Amino acid sequence: MALSSRLPSSTPIYQSRNPNPSPQIKAFTLNCSSDSPKASPFTEKHSIERYQRDSWVYKTQLPQPSCSCQLPSDQDFVRDYDIAMQLPELKKLVEVLREKRRDENGGETKGAGNVFLVGTGPGDPELLTIKALRVIESADLLLYDRLVSNDVLNLVGPNANLLYVGKTAGYHSRTQEEIHELLLSFAEAGANVVRLKGGDPLVFGRGGEEMDFLQQQGIEVKVIPGITAASGIAAELGIPLTHRGVATSVRFLTGHSRKGGTDPLFVAVNAADPDSTLVVYMGLSTLPSLASKLMLHGLPDNTPAAAIERGTTPQQRIVFAELKDLADEIATNQLVSPSLIIIGKVVALSPLWPHAMLETSSLVESR
Repeated sequence: MALSSRLPSSTPIYQSRNPNPSPQIKAFTLNCSSDSPKASPFTEKHSIERYQRDSWVYKTQLPQPSCSCQLPSDQDFVRDYDIAMQLPELKKLVEVLREKRRDENGGETKGAGNVFLVGTGPGDPELLTIKALRVIESADLLLYDRLVSNDVLNLVGPNANLLYVGKTAGYHSRTQEEIHELLLSFAEAGANVVRLKGGDPLVFGRGGEEMDFLQQQGIEVKVIPGITAASGIAAELGIPLTHRGVATSVRFLTGHSRKGGTDPLFVAVNAADPDSTLVVYMGLSTLPSLASKLMLHGLPDNTPAAAIERGTTPQQRIVFAELKDLADEIATNQLVSPSLIIIGKVVALSPLWPHAMLETSSLVESR
């Protein structure tokens, strides 16, 4: 089916809230230097980097305003305008790919292309696997998310085309259904398609949905795992997610329910285990509710915890606090997405943990 029928028209700086730390300190932040604490290293919707890397889709575009005024800020308008600009080049690229598959008699010389779901890790390009790097360098087309860092995008081969399909809270540049159709259209045209995802594609990355859709259409899908944010960021901070005598299990949670809302955390009843480590993805907005429920169901309010913004990148910022104070400290320090939250006694094993009140020996003895 044609594409047209598928688409719509650094050196760390330590900062403490108390100049004379003591065992009673309740919070601690760690910042890595950057030009602006709010400057994101990630490829946001309208960043300069994104337009530089995606310039191929704007070769044929709608007339640009000649005045200095900006386009309306209405998100629906921006999204529709963006897709409309890209459609001519997207259709053209599909036809070029289809033409390459045809022989002199108009028959197809090869079958559909492959789709690779590739995890790019938490942000540091040196955490890519060798296999992921080879696929990225050899791709015809790459569809990438907001959490794929510019350093990773710089590794893309010079002849590859890039297309941004990222999502942020309240704004999706493409619906999930459109992403499915994009992958299918280009794969059917014989392209070597790479779907780049932050972290691991099968850990809160919706990679399973894309794989299932494409396989039902007869498209071969290959998954290249990435270092998920939980293990990559924890390793960066020296936090063992499990530790004999301290944490016997680790649990990954999402801070969002399938249908949205602010209270998806019904799992708190079973997650309030002092011998387990909790790692919360996408949980900044729902942390106050989660923390309250965890404490209500028996997790000690002085459980060590950390929130990490843009982990493993030069712009990394960290807040350490006890569970009861974590949400307030996140708000005070204005951490923003993407941030990861780690809750559990293992957090105090990090060499960066500022408290003297929870030594490794006391953690083990407390069991």
